[in-house]
Amino acid sequence: MSNKKTQVWFPLLFSITMVAGMFLGYKMRDNMPGRGFFYMEKTRPVQEVLDLVNSKYVDEVKTNELADTAIQAILSKLDPHSVFIASDEVDMVNEEMAGKFYGIGIEYEMYDDTLTVMAIVKDGPAAKAGVLPGDQFIKAGDSLLSGVKLKASGIRRFLKGDKNTKVVITVLRSGTQKQITITRDMIARSSVDASYMVDSGIGYIRLNKFTMTTYREFMQALDELHKNGLKKLILDLRGNGGGVLDQATAIADEFLEGDKLITYTQGVHNAKKEYRCQKVGVFEKEPLVILADEGTASASEVLLGALQDWDRATIIGRRSFGKGLVQEQYNLSDGSALRLTIARYYTPLGRSIQRSYANGQQSYYDEVMKRAQNNLSESADTVQHDAKSTFTTPRGKKLYGGGGIAPDIFMAHDTAQYPEIGTMLKLNAKGTINLFSARYYQQHKARIDAYTTPAAFKKDFVLTDADWQFFSAAAARDSVATTNMSIAQKDYLSRQVRSAIAYQLWRSQGYFEVVNENDAEMKKAISILQ
Repeated sequence: MSNKKTQVWFPLLFSITMVAGMFLGYKMRDNMPGRGFFYMEKTRPVQEVLDLVNSKYVDEVKTNELADTAIQAILSKLDPHSVFIASDEVDMVNEEMAGKFYGIGIEYEMYDDTLTVMAIVKDGPAAKAGVLPGDQFIKAGDSLLSGVKLKASGIRRFLKGDKNTKVVITVLRSGTQKQITITRDMIARSSVDASYMVDSGIGYIRLNKFTMTTYREFMQALDELHKNGLKKLILDLRGNGGGVLDQATAIADEFLEGDKLITYTQGVHNAKKEYRCQKVGVFEKEPLVILADEGTASASEVLLGALQDWDRATIIGRRSFGKGLVQEQYNLSDGSALRLTIARYYTPLGRSIQRSYANGQQSYYDEVMKRAQNNLSESADTVQHDAKSTFTTPRGKKLYGGGGIAPDIFMAHDTAQYPEIGTMLKLNAKGTINLFSARYYQQHKARIDAYTTPAAFKKDFVLTDADWQFFSAAAARDSVATTNMSIAQKDYLSRQVRSAIAYQLWRSQGYFEVVNENDAEMKKAISILQ
């Protein structure tokens, strides 16, 4: 009897279970990423066009490249910060966020179609192998690196690699070729460009980005400054384009007390998410000044906005970039990735950080360039306050919307000391100053190495008349004339060269200790804190 009951009920039970499973699967399909078993959709015109081109077009075409172009065209209709990342660029982008990679540890520029070493990571693989600034890389193994117009991705393929793998580099140094074997290792990309005491009780930290290791690096720098008598801080965020949000909010938490709101994000498909202080900070009461400019963006602006809304810091400089859009990265099937905007950032008072991009991407980026150039001579911010969106801080200070974070103290560039914009753009594009500093260090290594600290270098090192003539000749080869410059302009360029030479010894730490000595925003920050 039991066997007969099983024969009757088992098929019925199986049928009910299968139907229930199909029903649940159908209901769940809208919440599932990608295409499920029951997902059916007509082919979109975009795919139809690609299929027709692939099967019918008169010539052979690379449909993958066409598809990439189509994706970029779609994204161009959204916002300026939703971007497609090609498969050969994904690793580099991820490394930027991780703050480390495996390679040989050099900084380089392509000069006259040849890879030229600009600087070397201290104690890194290249330094241990004997590579010097100014060396020209001719070959990596049997592959040419000179005269073959390699793309950046091609160069990275030769220089980067797994830990403990070797690469034999043929270098040209002072007209002589030699081979150097370099063993690759982990290269850390520090977020802290420089950290030092600028005056009695006043410390300085410069952050260049927010990676997954930024908060830890910042706290290490802050701890070291405390050991040296830190009482007041200058935090330099000029040119910091942002990065990992939770690293910026963690740093904000060190400056703000209680459970204060730091920022919140919200989008059509993303509910409001708040980021609040969670612990007792190590610098909640001490005086704080922040330096910012039109290159300060994204996560940096979140930090700026939180501290300004809570009356916690004095911001000096120029209005920040105005990027208040949150991106999330989605990996695609061919190894490429889509970084899609999913929400907006808001300050604690509710200000939207994002500037308008209604006039298109070209106008969006041109506005920042024009603002930077106009600010060279204007004494007021070129972005107008939005009087319709006015906010009041706890201490009664009026703040405005309209995009970006306006400084509390606006400081324009001092135009008298700068060479004309065209001259500086040409010097930067050609890499003239960096290449000169690398070759100068190579030729005067014993003299430069005698300086043991950036402070000693800053105090005693000067460029001689012969050095200036040497630089002028290098600039002339790059079609830049220095003969008609004013004394102030020559002094400015000399300081840039001195800072670039200091970079050869102590990298960014040396550069900023030297260049900050005559920086107007730094002088203003110090005077306020004093």
